[in-house]
Amino acid sequence: MQIHVVQSGQTLSGIAQAYNSTWQAISTANQLPNPNELVIGQALVIPIYGSFYWVRQGDTLWKIGQKFGINPSELAKINGISLNRVLSIGFRLYIPPKPKVNIEVNGYIEPFGKVTEAQKQEVRNLGRFLTYLAPFSFKANRDGTLTPPPLNDLPNIAKSLGIINMLVVTNQEEGQFSKELANVLFTNEEISNKFLNNIINTAKQQGFKDIHFDFEFISPDDREAYNNFLRKAKSRLQPEGFLLSTALAPKTSAEQVGAWYTAHDYATHGQIADFVVLMTYEWGYTFSTPQAVSPIGPVRKVVEYALTEMPAKKIMLGQNLYGYDWEEPFAYGGKAAKALSPQQAIQLAKEKQASIKYDYKAQAPYFNYVDEKGLRHEVWFEDARSIQAKFALIRELGLRGISYWKLGLAFPQNWLLLNDNFNIIKR
Repeated sequence: MQIHVVQSGQTLSGIAQAYNSTWQAISTANQLPNPNELVIGQALVIPIYGSFYWVRQGDTLWKIGQKFGINPSELAKINGISLNRVLSIGFRLYIPPKPKVNIEVNGYIEPFGKVTEAQKQEVRNLGRFLTYLAPFSFKANRDGTLTPPPLNDLPNIAKSLGIINMLVVTNQEEGQFSKELANVLFTNEEISNKFLNNIINTAKQQGFKDIHFDFEFISPDDREAYNNFLRKAKSRLQPEGFLLSTALAPKTSAEQVGAWYTAHDYATHGQIADFVVLMTYEWGYTFSTPQAVSPIGPVRKVVEYALTEMPAKKIMLGQNLYGYDWEEPFAYGGKAAKALSPQQAIQLAKEKQASIKYDYKAQAPYFNYVDEKGLRHEVWFEDARSIQAKFALIRELGLRGISYWKLGLAFPQNWLLLNDNFNIIKR
């Protein structure tokens, strides 16, 4: 696969010609609503095997080979040129694809009120890319019972596609994570036992194979209580043949404190859980100032810390499938930003005649526009370049896989590049 960034004056047919492709293939791969209307700065995935590289000033076969991890002699042979040839600027070289690596993929899905036909179709369409499907969520109650999400036939659809159903349990009450609820579940032995009994019975009845605890905003004083609860859960779940996984706030050290962080003990979760999902997103969020949702630098720092506490094969990188549109005044706690999918962001840029820029430090695209009321907006989202940066991190550090929040947000380039980089494990 090749990533191409649209420049001023370029057409889809001209781009296709440069890559020995067709405009129809590129349009279909990127789900372009109008192939004749491209956005300057828009990243397109070119559906070819391998990629092309155009020689720049100062390039040699050795430098290019090092850049792409290929032996210079092999690169010369593939392109039918001499190893000692002086390369002219603009000369096109073919770069073969890197071998794929094996990973697991989780997709959260969040039905509101009911499972829609669109959500069912999304699972069917993406089934070959998923190891796990995680309906969000079974809500814990203070008496140890569970309130399930709408499921309909989602578990059966997933099972038919070879996807493991993940039973996501949260400490949510009235739409908010509750530290008081978590405390009851962790410290009241009778309710805790009843809670685990209900989880096991539900999982058996409905065909869930992984129990995923997403307990957030736990009281710092309950850190060890949560650890002990997970130990007990593991002792109950493992003999029944269930996996146990947890979601972890994005910490960069064991000493990091705060309502979201303190009670999440990376070392203990790494010992107990079969795997964890790092929630490596929401640097840019609904009430923040405009910025990348998952900038590569902070994401890397979280993963590098996690690797000091647990093996790489227990770590799934959390990845957002959305961006945000912020309206001025840009201030923390100000106006709520509007969430949007990558496809919606590109459509918005087209409508507002905005050029898409790219922040190479954050590895994220963004653009600005002024609305009909004269108010400035800043939009940050994900594109082929930003997601490829995350895939490169997964490959480099040998992580278990990636976990998406959440399915139903259109981002076709993600699935093309996921397939280009990885073999998806089915268990």
